[in-house]
Amino acid sequence: MATLEIKDLRADVVTDEGSKEILTGVNLTIRSGEIHALMGPNGSGKSTLSYAIAGHPKYEVTSGEVLLDGENILELEVDERARAGLFLAMQYPVEVPGVSMSNFLRSAATAVRGEAPKLRHWVKEVKDEMAKLGIAPEFAERSVNEGFSGGEKKRHEILQMALLKPKIAVLDETDSGLDVDALRVVSQAVNDYKANHEVGIMLITHYTRILEHIQPDFVHVFAGGKIVESGGKELAEDLEKNGYVKYTGKAEAAV
Repeated sequence: MATLEIKDLRADVVTDEGSKEILTGVNLTIRSGEIHALMGPNGSGKSTLSYAIAGHPKYEVTSGEVLLDGENILELEVDERARAGLFLAMQYPVEVPGVSMSNFLRSAATAVRGEAPKLRHWVKEVKDEMAKLGIAPEFAERSVNEGFSGGEKKRHEILQMALLKPKIAVLDETDSGLDVDALRVVSQAVNDYKANHEVGIMLITHYTRILEHIQPDFVHVFAGGKIVESGGKELAEDLEKNGYVKYTGKAEAAV
């Protein structure tokens, strides 16, 4: 069992014009076996939270703690956070020209597991996970995300999660850019991974459609850089009906 504890986390975004506070005191605890949906309008700080946890240099944590099984991962380098069991599926996956998906995945697995996977078993493992996500075998030799559609990039993010086997997975707007069929496939892969591994999931979104496929245990409204309300699936249903105006003063539908 793993536990991620975010305690009064505050963070700034660093730009050429200076620093601006985005996270204003986030408190959240995620345990293995739980899915927490973090919902909020654009610009509320949801993605900043994911990047701050992962260690993106653009975001400066000014106070607070992020504990993974009692260890403050804010004191760790980015790769050390991954080895500790944290995974981030990015909203906008980057392209890495010249590096094949197969080499990238094996290098990442080697770094996280502490030793290179045995090649024969690794090839089967990758093929099996690619098949679940409907990823054609030839994608393994293409450069990482280069020329991929939005949906293809998101499928490869979930492929990485399945192969790296994290304790805590942060999925930042995984539904963004997915058509109906791709959303169903990706959601099923997330559900399958959760069913077969002890993992806690933070599912960041501002739409409700993904929650029709991935059932959250908890729903949190994120506004003004922090969680302002928590509840169950009924909270997401209320957001779909009434939007975020109650929390922001601005009408923005969660559909």
